[in-house]
Amino acid sequence: MKPAPLLTTRQVVLRIAFIVALAELSIMLVFGAAHIRPGNVAIALYDVALLAVLTTPALYLWVIKPFVDGRDAMLSQMSELASTDPLTQLANRRVLSRHLEEILAGSVKHHIPAAVLLIDVDGFKRINDVHGHDTGDAVLVETARRIESITRSEDMASRVGGDEFVLVINRLDPDQTRASENAVKTAEKLIELVKHPMVFGEHVLQVGISIGIRLLGFEALDSKTALGQADVAMYQAKQTRRGGAILFER
Repeated sequence: MKPAPLLTTRQVVLRIAFIVALAELSIMLVFGAAHIRPGNVAIALYDVALLAVLTTPALYLWVIKPFVDGRDAMLSQMSELASTDPLTQLANRRVLSRHLEEILAGSVKHHIPAAVLLIDVDGFKRINDVHGHDTGDAVLVETARRIESITRSEDMASRVGGDEFVLVINRLDPDQTRASENAVKTAEKLIELVKHPMVFGEHVLQVGISIGIRLLGFEALDSKTALGQADVAMYQAKQTRRGGAILFER
């Protein structure tokens, strides 16, 4: 749902003028019916009080509330755009980097391993060339949906650009061997999920993904290095067998 547009200055002024004029007209009609003639201080104060009572609810409902609601919705939309990928609605690279730094710091300090999975869609360029960019975008959106479907609340899925995604898996087994096995199992589950046919109108497409895995928490590491090493493993997966996952090892 699109946020309500902000009221313009002209709309605000016209609404205030209309409310005040209508309220004052109503007061004058009441004074006239009661044969009250304005002219002394008491009547003027009574007029002001009635004007305030009559105009406040209308000003709030027709001017202040729409303006505040429109402003808040716009600020919320701006914040969302700054933190999400506009196509897939996953977290963007900036948010991923911040989250990954937090995970890295926590995993080493509290001995809670994690893993970063760098995911690349195999043959995506051919889909764009043959079926067009709209179909390519639809493939990315559906791939993002499938990645997100296995993402737990403590994990994070993101799109880092083009046909590359990242899944950060938090809270793996403290044992390095079991942590590696858990990360690989998640990658294999994701590979199987993504390769199911995707139906877009008359097109039935099937894509694969190659995944590079970097374990986190067993040594000091920054987010840039972690992503770079996951990227190295991903390209090894592409070169050896598309649709596979490889764990980065020194």
